[in-house]
Amino acid sequence: MALRLALQDAGRAARRPLATVVACALALAILGWGAPAGARMVELELVLGVDTSMSVGADEFALQMAGYAAAFRHPEVLQAIRASNGGIAVTLVQWADSYQQAVSVDWTWVGDDASAAAFADRTARVGRRFLGPGTALAAALAYCLDRFEGNRFEGQRRTVDISGDGRDNRGPRVTLIRALAMTSGITVNGLAILDDEPFLDRYYERQVIVGADAFVVAAADYQDFAAAIVKKLVREIAGPQIARSPPYAPRGYSARAVVPEMRRTTTSSTMRWKSMSIPLSVSTRS
Repeated sequence: MALRLALQDAGRAARRPLATVVACALALAILGWGAPAGARMVELELVLGVDTSMSVGADEFALQMAGYAAAFRHPEVLQAIRASNGGIAVTLVQWADSYQQAVSVDWTWVGDDASAAAFADRTARVGRRFLGPGTALAAALAYCLDRFEGNRFEGQRRTVDISGDGRDNRGPRVTLIRALAMTSGITVNGLAILDDEPFLDRYYERQVIVGADAFVVAAADYQDFAAAIVKKLVREIAGPQIARSPPYAPRGYSARAVVPEMRRTTTSSTMRWKSMSIPLSVSTRS
């Protein structure tokens, strides 16, 4: 609820000073988030946000769903899940235009091969919800952030994994909603599909992702999506332990990542983004 109110406030930003809108939105977010009593402890709470705007064809949507389903059966992803502390909690959301967001697979505990297979089966049966003309990344991100509220899980980390093939072109600026994630300690990662916009990954780096370990994985096209989502899930589940040894990732694989560098002044904090190449290999807990 806090994020829904924050997004509505952001939509009126043109009639208010931006600083006032940001302050109100951040206050709502801070007050509104919290784990319910008796929440199940997990390594990671993960929201998968899937683009279903008009630019995504029917065959491309099918490739996305098949890619997610295959990823949760992939040996590298399964190994990362088994190595996690308490498993993970995951939900899948579809999004398109400003008022087009919906949960397709609700919060599910995934901690072993059987639960991962069950989540994969549910994902494979998901039908398309939207054909929206717009790409409302701000609304999508706000909706994804709001999924954490009251979800019955308490994760050591919380991450939104948002994929898409276009830039934000509806509603408030996505950077405003990104600020809510940063203040609440939620990481936002991106999977940019480059078939329509060859430099979309650069846009995701600058405008969408946030968090100390945030990164973007680029898929050349929808045919490349399945391989990209495996690489992305392995890193998200394993966390910030960028490895010295590669137990999961294909040998030699490297993904461009964005690492935040904080620089403090006497009056404010600013964030400078640097693009760098990080080997996508991780180390597990002993």
